[in-house]
Amino acid sequence: MNTNFTSHSSDEDARMRTPNPLSAIPQVIVLGIAAMACLSSGCTRWIANPAMAGGSLLGVNTPALTTTTDANGVQLVAAPAESANTVHQASQSERYVARQYPSTAPYVPPTTYVPPTNGVPATTNAPPSNYTTPPSLATPPSTYGNSAYGVSPAPSAPVNAPAIQYGAAPQYGAAPQYGATPQYGAAPPYTAPPQNVPPTTTYSPGQNYGTPIAPDATYAAPDPIFPGTTYSDPLSPPTNYVPMPTVREADLIINGYPARTGRIMLGGAVNSDAGVTGQITLDERNFDITRWPRSFQDMFSGTAFRGAGQTFRIEAAPGSDFDRYTINFADPNLFGYKPVSMSVSGFLVDRRFQDWDEERLGGRLSFGYRITPDLSVSAGISGQNVEISRPRVLGVAPLDAVLGDNELYSGTLSLKHDTRNSPIQSSEGHYFEFSFEQAFGDFDYSRFESEYRKYWLLSQRADGSGRQTLSYSTQIGYSGEETPIFENFFAGGYATIRGFDFRGAGPVDSGVSVGGRFKFLNTVEYMFPITADDAFKGVAFVDFGTVEPEAKLNSDSFRVSPGLGLRVAIPMLGPAPLAFDFAFPVNKADTDETQVFSFYMSLIR
Repeated sequence: MNTNFTSHSSDEDARMRTPNPLSAIPQVIVLGIAAMACLSSGCTRWIANPAMAGGSLLGVNTPALTTTTDANGVQLVAAPAESANTVHQASQSERYVARQYPSTAPYVPPTTYVPPTNGVPATTNAPPSNYTTPPSLATPPSTYGNSAYGVSPAPSAPVNAPAIQYGAAPQYGAAPQYGATPQYGAAPPYTAPPQNVPPTTTYSPGQNYGTPIAPDATYAAPDPIFPGTTYSDPLSPPTNYVPMPTVREADLIINGYPARTGRIMLGGAVNSDAGVTGQITLDERNFDITRWPRSFQDMFSGTAFRGAGQTFRIEAAPGSDFDRYTINFADPNLFGYKPVSMSVSGFLVDRRFQDWDEERLGGRLSFGYRITPDLSVSAGISGQNVEISRPRVLGVAPLDAVLGDNELYSGTLSLKHDTRNSPIQSSEGHYFEFSFEQAFGDFDYSRFESEYRKYWLLSQRADGSGRQTLSYSTQIGYSGEETPIFENFFAGGYATIRGFDFRGAGPVDSGVSVGGRFKFLNTVEYMFPITADDAFKGVAFVDFGTVEPEAKLNSDSFRVSPGLGLRVAIPMLGPAPLAFDFAFPVNKADTDETQVFSFYMSLIR
């Protein structure tokens, strides 16, 4: 695309900045009359470019261009001689043509110059401008001085432009030095060319750019170079030229407002394992423990204890089967923007099991390091007092040994890798966690646990809804010989093996579920949509595994329980769906307690 623009001299700019309205009135009147006369006669080019007409405009003498003929009979344009008045008038009417360099990748600038082969002598000190493979054009490329562009002349090209031999530079007397202002001689009269439409010129591969096949081929040239114009050969760009898009810089003013980071939540939950539970939560995700209030206004305006991106959470969850009260403070970036986190928490949990009551009071301190966005490691230490009371059956050795208060301390190391696309009803990715714990205090033992979940997206609609997902999960754990009964592994219920009562699939001693030190639990589940809005989804699953006193698998006590379920998403109840599952144990131990139907509301099963 050719872009024409006009450059004004400093004198003209000064006049434009300080115009004299009175002195401009006669010129405006004369200019208007001249413009109307020329528009009526179709001489619009004369108004835009008076130098081409060979006359004068508004009493200004403008020298005209003339044509000459070389030894081969080629018609050339000659420029008038340069004088003080001519240079001044040239500075008033300079026109520059901006054209795009060839930018077809890979672009290799020319390094050699091949003189034209049409018999016209080359200009002295001409810059290198050779292309071995010219572009394919419907019309011949325009010639600007001694340079050719692969772009057609601009639409504003004169209708009656002088015919110039393609590939030959206009002769201005002596050849000018490269980059210097050409000097001009006398101004001969201008003669219009006999031909207005350029003939079609073709190229052959390997032919020098700017050399037509037909020696006498002519074309309509662009605007002639006015006297006083200083230009260089734009066909030969710097050797480090790389075509790049235009880059513009702008100042941006961004007004940001903090989003709602604090909330108070009231809710509840119900499931077949823990009964009915209420919940009240105070959560602040932009907490600042160092921003103490400086005045009463800070206390009530919401500026105190805010602004550092920390998390502060207080939760109270009283229920029919257990009560839980927790307070937690976490800093996701402990040392500025370093990927180091810290968490401090305290808890009080009172749980009423079928065989005993258990109350835990303690705290935990942990540090984490995020290796990648998906991979993290953590280390922590915890201490708690565990009180066991109200046993249902006396005389069970593991239970009798822990009645009363028990001091339990432990250190934990864990590794997590999480690539799931969502923690709620995931459809792609996996979750892996491995942890090692060393306990001390009243009990001294080691424990390791590993959990792996994998999700496959089988199909979905074009808009991303209606996902059909296949998932597999497994849990493996082993604990040392001195593990107390309240720290054993248990199975049965919606979180482990469906189709069994809560803690009803495991070792039993005198009718008391004592759990085991080894667990191996697995689930294969297929989820599919039922309704178009994904409010109702169905699941088909198989839960299988076992909990044993020792690290071994026993076919007599290996549990297998297939089933079907329904998931109901109710937006007003939060992101966690309601789950209703029917499971039918097909293999179990003689002491197991079954429960066909289970229901719950939880983020993950």
